[in-house]
Amino acid sequence: MVAMKGIAGAPVSFGVFELTADQPLPDPKEILGPLHDLGYDGVDLGPVGWLGRGDELRRRLRDHELVLVGGWVDLPFTDDDAFRAALPALDDALEIFVAAAELDPSRPPLPTLADSGSELRRANPGGAAPGLALDDAGWTRLARNVETAAARVRAAGLEPTFHHHACTYVETPAEIDEFLARTDVGLTFDTGHLLIGGGDPVEGWRRWGSRINHLHLKDASTAVLDQVVREKAGMRAVWERRAFVELRAGDLDLDGFMDAVVESGFGGWLVVEQDVVPSPSDPPGRVIDDQRANREALRRWLP
Repeated sequence: MVAMKGIAGAPVSFGVFELTADQPLPDPKEILGPLHDLGYDGVDLGPVGWLGRGDELRRRLRDHELVLVGGWVDLPFTDDDAFRAALPALDDALEIFVAAAELDPSRPPLPTLADSGSELRRANPGGAAPGLALDDAGWTRLARNVETAAARVRAAGLEPTFHHHACTYVETPAEIDEFLARTDVGLTFDTGHLLIGGGDPVEGWRRWGSRINHLHLKDASTAVLDQVVREKAGMRAVWERRAFVELRAGDLDLDGFMDAVVESGFGGWLVVEQDVVPSPSDPPGRVIDDQRANREALRRWLP
């Protein structure tokens, strides 16, 4: 029996995310409309403010019969001064999440906290190179600042989740273990980023399932990922070279993973992501075709 809150799409699958926020972005209806028509129940936030605020945000979501499920907020958790300076940005995002929660109080969005990483980590996706990991003092800072951010989220009436992510200080399975041991915040489990960090999604789901409160489902080509790591080409190359592919086109064991998710009784949102940086050479309609294929690939578990 499927216990999940629903299946959501994400602006990042259309090339709309923080990396592209300095470029002209499409009108939200160009993404919300197709997601609704393809059978998705919810949507991730995208860049803070892109979907609007207050009444405008609620109107857009209501018009397309979608629920806001979460949204990315990265903070420099390992730098105390930079973290304090970034807290107003968290408060600004929380206003949007609170406004969206009024539409469906039974399924409020989960503000998705993440570490900002560093230039060194961004140059070394995978986290395996020597000298990348935090020392004990660094972990103490990170955990303390995560606790502060989580308290802010909870004071707003919402529950936080934390996204392990490539090129941050919570990337590899060992780093996820350390994060979970030092905090009480739920985990956003991301299959694609776990593949980058050297983990196995099925094993990871079973290992951390009791702490997972949000799911980002993406497929990835490990051959492309391995080449980027070998070349030290950086995280942007992961997106530009389309390491993230439509479901069943990469190395994710989709059947094994989804069977494990359903068997666990997971009760959160499943957010389909296929991070891309669009190219003028992309065939017309490619992004819609990919999101249609992704939705169809999940019909067995989420009709």
